[in-house]
Amino acid sequence: MADSREEMIDRCETLLGHKFADRALLQKAMTHASVASHYLESNERLEFLGDAVLGLVVCEELFRQFPTYTEGDLTRIKSAVVSRATCARVASQLGIDELLFLSKGMDVEGVMPTSLAACALESLIAAVYFDGGFKAAEELILRLMRPEINLVAHGGQDVNYKSLLQQYAQRVLGATPNYELLDEKGPDHSKAFEVAVIMDGKRYPSAWGLNKKESEQKAAQRALEALGEITASEEAEEEQD
Repeated sequence: MADSREEMIDRCETLLGHKFADRALLQKAMTHASVASHYLESNERLEFLGDAVLGLVVCEELFRQFPTYTEGDLTRIKSAVVSRATCARVASQLGIDELLFLSKGMDVEGVMPTSLAACALESLIAAVYFDGGFKAAEELILRLMRPEINLVAHGGQDVNYKSLLQQYAQRVLGATPNYELLDEKGPDHSKAFEVAVIMDGKRYPSAWGLNKKESEQKAAQRALEALGEITASEEAEEEQD
């Protein structure tokens, strides 16, 4: 069992492209609370720091890469790039989700929940930051996230929130989002529509749009914000004030 664990740590180092001076730190980043002897021996605290380091590096990259974008444009791209759905996909593509120490039954039919895979990536980012410094963490994050940044920013700053919500719903809830038209107003040539997401028996905050497609995208965005998958948009915060 010890040899198997050492092999997993070696593989994780290879995937991250970072040779750890403190391998105990890497092991902690790979250890879920379900198998840790104490929560301080799990990756929970590292996850907290990794989330902040990830956000800082992505924000700086966006600031440099898109000098003419507004704060709102940058916020929308950043929210999609650092979302749990994106982090989980990156972790899975890298193979990190197969190298975690966690209790049996934490994955469902061999698929790790989005939250676990995303948290694992953030924990490992923090471990690289502690072991190798900010530059090492920055290089890792940009290697993994630049393709995601370009994907989101390609052809404008539109984020497909319906697609993100669909991925989350199928992976985590085993459900399908439904979009309910709640209200419409205005003349036929200039109508506005209010739509809400219904998912797993719950209705999420509604949103208005100038057509049904826009309304559904905004409703999916509100649902992702309510689920904690992305940070609240400036527009949503203004509506709440």
